[in-house]
This record gives sequence, structure tokens and C-alpha cells, in this order.
Amino acid sequence: MTFISSVGVGIPEYDLSQTEVKELVKEVFPYSNKQMEHILPVFDNAAVNNRQFVVEKEWLRQNHTFQERNELYLTFAKKHMLQAVDHCLTNGEFLTRDMPYEAIDMIIFVSSTGIATPSMEVHLLNERPFRESTNRMPLWGLGCVGGAIGLSRAFDWISAHPEKTALIVSCELCSLTFQKDDNKKSNLVGSALFGDGVSAVLAMGDKSPYLTYQRKSTPRIVRTSSLTKKDSTSVMGWHVTNSGLEVIFSKSIPALVNSFWDGHINTFLHEEGLNEQMIHSFIAHPGGKKVLTAMENVLQSSSKKFTHSYNVLLNHGNMSSATVFYVLYEAMKEGVGRQKKSILSALGPGFSSELLLLEWN
Repeated sequence: MTFISSVGVGIPEYDLSQTEVKELVKEVFPYSNKQMEHILPVFDNAAVNNRQFVVEKEWLRQNHTFQERNELYLTFAKKHMLQAVDHCLTNGEFLTRDMPYEAIDMIIFVSSTGIATPSMEVHLLNERPFRESTNRMPLWGLGCVGGAIGLSRAFDWISAHPEKTALIVSCELCSLTFQKDDNKKSNLVGSALFGDGVSAVLAMGDKSPYLTYQRKSTPRIVRTSSLTKKDSTSVMGWHVTNSGLEVIFSKSIPALVNSFWDGHINTFLHEEGLNEQMIHSFIAHPGGKKVLTAMENVLQSSSKKFTHSYNVLLNHGNMSSATVFYVLYEAMKEGVGRQKKSILSALGPGFSSELLLLEWN
């Protein structure tokens, strides 16, 4: 068995309201007043109030090279990863005592918004007293589904090594990819949704000597499932240009929830002998309000079971792979009754879906 023992976050310092971002978009994008009237409701209907960025608003008004963006990624990723990891390993909400850095056997690093070789988990090893023998698994290019996939890979590894512990670190600095000269609608939608976020999750096997460090009301992973739709690479991802990463974000995503994700989630529930009524809550990556609404419709479920997803979207926006760990953090803070079940889910480039069945202890 694999237990999720703690979660930590590293929240960037610049908090921008949706109103501020909307005014910035009106300023930097060369649309006519009539075009703006058609575009701006995207911001009003996104169900996002605030987002956090690693850069000030003034930075977003300027042009930047790919090199400049990536150098900032390296700097800020290191800073906020350390915050998230320190928070995770010392979080008294979930741990009875601080987890030693030396106790971590594997670090899985997930990101899609910057490039680093050596990958960024090496900086964690250098800055904190992790063992030199710590295993490393960097995962790049998974986008919004990356956090869930990273947790699934931790489950696989710990299932083979039940005495081990793993740290899954997700770092997404979406603001650094903002392209003020990209006038495509996908960029406008991205501008209404995406923020910066960094999160870390501690996972332990059922034979780990550190299992006694965790408090009650933490979930264990029961099963995972991955599905990738053939010939769907145009749905979401990056278009790499000389100035950086241009977002690809198709309007077909909610429709794919109603078809592709519908098949995945219902097959997953059926194979586990479960139905929607038997699931306490859905720890869903909030790709957007329309995506969450489509998930509710597929499941014939209420928005109450997606409460934490909506709240994270409202207060932080879509932070790509890191977002689902923010949702998990809120669910764990709430506490869930023994043996109740939740499903953690995320969608991402590929077009892909990841599902994890959790049981609370």
C-alpha cells in the first residue's frame, strides 16, 4: 500500500486579481473595442478571482526572449520548490513530527513550463540534506496531468519497494510563458485561467519505518489508471517559438470530458465495483469551470463533491500540474472519515486522463 502522508505548497508572492489581469489584457492585446467586448466575458466567466505569479504585472507588459524566461524559471523554481518541500516535510497538520530529508528515497520532479538540465530536483539535493543515493525521476511535458501521473509513478515504485518513501514535487510557472504578441484565442483563454504554483507530496509504503510520523485522516492509493487518446496532440500543449512557449488550448476539451473522460471514469468505477454515490469526493484538477461542470454532468454528481477543486480555481487559477496537489491539500485539511473513497483525476496533453482511487484511513 502507498499512503499520502503530507502535502506542502510554495505560493508565489505577487497576487493579481482577475480584474487586474483583465485590465492588463485590454492594454497589451491590440483588439478593437468591439473585439474586446466579445473577448472579455471569458475572464468574467472563468470562476477565477485571484492568481499568484512569480513576476510583477509590469513584467507581463514587456517582450522577453526564451532565454530570459527560462533563466527566471530556474531562479524562481528553485526558490518555491524549496518552500513547498520544506512545508511538506514539516507540515504539522499531517505529520506528528518533522520528516528527515535523509528519509526520502525517491524524488519525482514534474514540470512543463521551463527547461533544466540537470533537472531541478538536483537543486533540492544540493540545498537540503537529502542522501546522495536518493533516486530521481524527472517528468517533463505532461502539462496539467503531470501531478497525477507523478503520484501514480510513486505508487508503482513504492508498491515494488513498500519500505520506501517518495517525494513528488510539481513546479509550474505559467506566467513566464505569457506571450503578449500571441493574439490567438487559446492564449486569451490561458490568460484568463493560468497562474503559478508549486506543490510537494510525501508518499510512504506500508512498511516504511516513518509511517508512524503521519497523523490520521490521510488517504492511501488503492489503484491508478492511465488513458491516452490516439491522434489528439492538437488538443493542448506548447508551440515552441523563439520567444518562448505558446499555449495550445482547444475549445474541444469540455466535449472530450463528455466522451473520452466519460468512458475512462465509468470503466474505472465499474472495474472497482463502485458508483458515483459511493465516492465521497472528487479531487479533480480544475482545468476550468467548463471542465468541472462537464465532469459533474458525466457523473450525474453535485458540485459539492468538487468543492475543493472550485475553491482552488477561484483562489489560485489553473496552475497546470501543481493544481491537483493544491486540491489534495485542501481535502486533507478538511479530513475525511475512515474508509471513505475519493477519486483524484487530471487531464492533460496527449490527450490523456489519469485517475487514482484513494481510500481514507
